[in-house]
Amino acid sequence: MTVESLLWGIDLGGTKIEIALCDPARPAEALFRRRCDTNAHLGYDQILARISSLVAEAEEISGRRRPARIGMGTPGAVDPATGELKNSNTTCLNGRPLRQNLAAILGCEVTMANDANCFTLAEARWGAGKGEDLVLGLILGTGVGGGICISGRVINGLHGIAGEWGHNPIPGEERPCYCGRRGCVETVIAGPSLERFYRESGGEDLRLPQICARAGAGEDSAMRTLDRLREKFAQAIAAVINILDPDAIVIGGGVGNIPLLYEPLVREAILRHLFNPELKTKILRPLLGDSAGVFGAALLSSQRD
Repeated sequence: MTVESLLWGIDLGGTKIEIALCDPARPAEALFRRRCDTNAHLGYDQILARISSLVAEAEEISGRRRPARIGMGTPGAVDPATGELKNSNTTCLNGRPLRQNLAAILGCEVTMANDANCFTLAEARWGAGKGEDLVLGLILGTGVGGGICISGRVINGLHGIAGEWGHNPIPGEERPCYCGRRGCVETVIAGPSLERFYRESGGEDLRLPQICARAGAGEDSAMRTLDRLREKFAQAIAAVINILDPDAIVIGGGVGNIPLLYEPLVREAILRHLFNPELKTKILRPLLGDSAGVFGAALLSSQRD
């Protein structure tokens, strides 16, 4: 195997940075994998230094020379107009030319996409959506995000926000969102939003898996919470299906582990909002687990911006 055949990816998260070297012929495993703490509280320059150190360690231990291009997943999006990072909850990255700075430090080209796009790309190429032409990847967790992959290529869009369905409004919802708007999908069906609804419905201060267990035992507040998830998810995703008409939807994140999202009742609920008499779109669980982010970053290195 030549060094050019390996795909290098870095997953930059709020708490950890991970690097993986992948062989496209064996996508279910990484030939080399390392991670370290992000230590974002120490600032931007320290993050650059840790990424550089991780790449050097990968070279030394794997015996592979760094390639001409490395892919990176980020918590936030690159603004196509300025090249600067935006919308990142690792706030020291916002307004910074991260890609340009890393390219200079690493001595190679760096291709970037946000973490939801990396998840989508990995699941479309190597995971649950493999073989499907248009794959919509959803992140349902602490926040709500998404990505679009067409014919094996992730779509970023003119503003770098393609797939960001989490900040579409849900009619009738008015809760303020951190983005400055009201009634965003994220304020309704993200994990913390569902937990808040449960508390406001008379429940205790519980995490979502506990609420699901109580719903299974027949507790009224818990069942109302999952009913809300079903109906609001259906309403929100039907609007996206009406526009994109994807072959498959892959759902990641903690909320994506809830079985009801894959049940017939959800499909029936989506149909009530769909501009079509039937729903053929596959709704799938992810196959790559926590590898999706770094695998998607590696795949970016084979895709031109």
